[in-house]
Amino acid sequence: MPDNKFCTIKMNKKIIYFITEDWYFWSHRLPIAKAAKDMGNEVIIVTRVNKHLQRIKEEGFRVIPIQLERQGKNVLKELRSLFEIIRIYSREKPDIVHQVAVKPVIYGSIAAIMTRVPVVINALAGLGFIFVNKGPKAGFIKHVFILLYKIVYRSKSITGLFQNPEDRDFFVSAGLIDKNRTKLIMGSGVDTSLFDISAEQKGVIRILFAGRMLWNKGVGELVAAGKILYSKGIKTQIILVGKPDKENPRAISKNILQSWHDKGVVEWWGYQENMVKIISACHIIALPTTYGEGVPKILIEAAASGRPVVATDVPGCREIVKDGQNGFLVQPHDIESLAEALEKLVKDSDLRSRMGRRGREIVKSDFSEEIVVEKTLKLYSKLLTD
Repeated sequence: MPDNKFCTIKMNKKIIYFITEDWYFWSHRLPIAKAAKDMGNEVIIVTRVNKHLQRIKEEGFRVIPIQLERQGKNVLKELRSLFEIIRIYSREKPDIVHQVAVKPVIYGSIAAIMTRVPVVINALAGLGFIFVNKGPKAGFIKHVFILLYKIVYRSKSITGLFQNPEDRDFFVSAGLIDKNRTKLIMGSGVDTSLFDISAEQKGVIRILFAGRMLWNKGVGELVAAGKILYSKGIKTQIILVGKPDKENPRAISKNILQSWHDKGVVEWWGYQENMVKIISACHIIALPTTYGEGVPKILIEAAASGRPVVATDVPGCREIVKDGQNGFLVQPHDIESLAEALEKLVKDSDLRSRMGRRGREIVKSDFSEEIVVEKTLKLYSKLLTD
């Protein structure tokens, strides 16, 4: 077995990672899967294939493509997806399935129960827009998902894996799962040797938002805050990195993003893969989200890179952003407070440097890739022997 810096226990099991999108596996779960493979396990990735199939295969994983749509509403297609997962689990007979996001958790749990998978780990990286959206329709959908969660979590083989304590407390207090069948591992981790402190670039202060282009991630509030700074004669550049999520009802259209870019309101750089380079080119990272986050990876990457962060005081963000230490927390939708926090950082390079150094300390202590991977592998081992 190859040397493994995370865990020395050899398991020799079959593990399936069931994740809706291949890009999300690549960006958020690859280190865990690689470490599991290095422990002597057979690792299979079940996901919807887009652009990362070859790269995943080159890492030594077997990939089983599926056609599951995150926002699919056609009942027949959804049933077909469910039966497809049941067939895969029945054929592969995994020892562990690690399922990430809403539909993999629900459909995968049903399949795992029916095929008697010994260990099932359901990971929710935040509660998502289902639990954030308002209105009668959203309320109905929320109740449907709560009912489904309540059904699937009855199985004693299922462990709920959460990224922040508020999400776990919600599931426990709602009677969806017993607390003793939950585990808290904060975030997906980042490689602190890759994301490291770099000197600020000279010139105009750049404020970076990186993520899916969704209204409820606070992009509109950041643009409005940027206009307030401009009205005060404070010159900055608002940088947006990411693309619209066509399957999310709160997606910002490409036309709006392009219009902002053309008018000079922001610079929209679209999707970028090299986040080390992007973060090092910016001075401040902002995420004024109201979305149901887990622990946003961009905030961990920013802190590891020695950049101060401004985020909203919501579950997930408050786990990584310590107000006044490595950044500022503001109330959701409070554009004035957002602008004030950004202004403090724009005007004070010493404050940015001090907060940046503190942020890296926090990541190395609690959010590094090594910590997250080791905790996950130890969870696998414990559940297999319980």
